[in-house]
Amino acid sequence: MLDREEYIEQAHLFQLLHERGGGEFPIQELLEQLRHEVLATTKLPMAMEYMLTEVKHSGLLGPAMHQLGHYFTPFQTFLIDRSESDTGRFTMNRALQIMESEAKYRIKDATTAGMFLFQFEVLCRNRLSYDQGLTAISGDPIYDSQWSSWILGLRAQVGLVDFADLLFLASEHYRYKLEQAGQSADGKGPFLFGDKEGRIALANRRKDPLYLFSALQRHLGYPPVPKPLPVDHAQEIIPQMARRIERLEARIQLMEEERRSSLDITKFYEKNKHQLKLPDV
Repeated sequence: MLDREEYIEQAHLFQLLHERGGGEFPIQELLEQLRHEVLATTKLPMAMEYMLTEVKHSGLLGPAMHQLGHYFTPFQTFLIDRSESDTGRFTMNRALQIMESEAKYRIKDATTAGMFLFQFEVLCRNRLSYDQGLTAISGDPIYDSQWSSWILGLRAQVGLVDFADLLFLASEHYRYKLEQAGQSADGKGPFLFGDKEGRIALANRRKDPLYLFSALQRHLGYPPVPKPLPVDHAQEIIPQMARRIERLEARIQLMEEERRSSLDITKFYEKNKHQLKLPDV
């Protein structure tokens, strides 16, 4: 785990890249501008220098983040790799939003259960690979060996077993149910989640997992995954109207010339085509 100030600067960087980029500016230019805005006493400026060198060489951030595995988590690298993939709809802007939210949660003394549920919801909402995603999540330094082993085991169960059942079976509430029934908890577990998580999971069996995540966020304060904003088409309306008005003006001009019997159709001949000043369609 990094120092708290490292996550503060990471969240600041991801927020600036998301806000100033928006898919309009190359990541290379943004890194050039922002490397002087982060706190120089952290390790982030050195990481940014290495990332900038790799972007200039290959045009990708992913290879640099793989080499900086001691600084960036495997899940952060996985998100960038998915956003730079030629297939899929997962964008760089979306990855930066998620990484910003994750870093802000780490600043607030993130719990292990809360971090896992946040990262797993990211996979669900964005339809990312469970196999590769869970492998990346298991390598996060916030998880101990017991957590990592359980997360890796999920790869063979997700899609076959309801996630609410998987969460319930790994909770203290399940152990309490076993004790109530007079059964031994030996060979069960591991019991990684608390009693409240188990109760909420039990109440959300056979339902959409997103309802489970929403209930956990409402009752236990777990961080929500940022949702993609709807595309605003209002900025495209004015240019479209301007082109239509130009076409209407050209048509009205032709009608007026025809009414005055001053219309010269020779200017529409192919040899005079270069002299026309009609608006682009």
